[in-house]
Amino acid sequence: MAAAGDDDDDGELRRRAALREAFGDSSESDPDEPAVCAGPPRSRGAGAGREQWRWEAVAGVRGLWLCAAFLSADEQSRLLTAIRREGWFCDAQNQAMRFGDLPSWIIELSSLIHEAICVGDVNVGSGVELENEDEDACPLPSDLLWREPLFDQLIANRYEPGEGICAHVDLMRFDDGIAIVSLESPCVMHFSRTEQEVAVCDAPKTQDESTKIPVYLNPGSLVVMSGDARYLWKHEINRKPGAQHWGGRELEQQIRTSITLRKLLASPN
Repeated sequence: MAAAGDDDDDGELRRRAALREAFGDSSESDPDEPAVCAGPPRSRGAGAGREQWRWEAVAGVRGLWLCAAFLSADEQSRLLTAIRREGWFCDAQNQAMRFGDLPSWIIELSSLIHEAICVGDVNVGSGVELENEDEDACPLPSDLLWREPLFDQLIANRYEPGEGICAHVDLMRFDDGIAIVSLESPCVMHFSRTEQEVAVCDAPKTQDESTKIPVYLNPGSLVVMSGDARYLWKHEINRKPGAQHWGGRELEQQIRTSITLRKLLASPN
């Protein structure tokens, strides 16, 4: 009979094998390197401590963080291959939702998000106000970062050129702490305060466009929303012709794929 320690070792080997299959073998980190966010120790997978894991706090929206280089080009390709293997976007379907029993590669993606938050460099930047510097200087508060599981609900979306999503706040059935991974075509996501946005997507806007805060989502980027960003700000992507601009130029719109990870609130007893 195998000892419990042997079972743990076998589980760790299987976890690392799944990481390599989904994201490649890119780990060159020191296993003794300290994490940026304090919390219980956790084993480190592929990609830990990579230099491209740099987090930027988005000025004007408390609780909104961007990791522009979360996934390398190879990791993005592997992730898209995993999505294609699921067969989710066949027969004109452009969205897939899963609850609880998530594919193994999504569980590993969640682990990679956790790792990026713990070991990535954090840049608060000018114009960003923190009420609690120790807590707010981490992309996720510790009570969310160390919950188990980190995420248990998935939405995968495939957007054709010109397709986006209207301004919304995610449903209250989901807990705080939401992550969005962007793949393929880049886009600009706009954030606006809830009390300033109209309810109908196609109705005339009641606010000046300058009151919206744009965030550039390049392929391979990761956005994390918590606190104010999750509850008090709507987010939207308008990819209609002529609507997508960044750096003084219009972005070319092609197929875009996104993966949103959330956690369901516990059912009341």
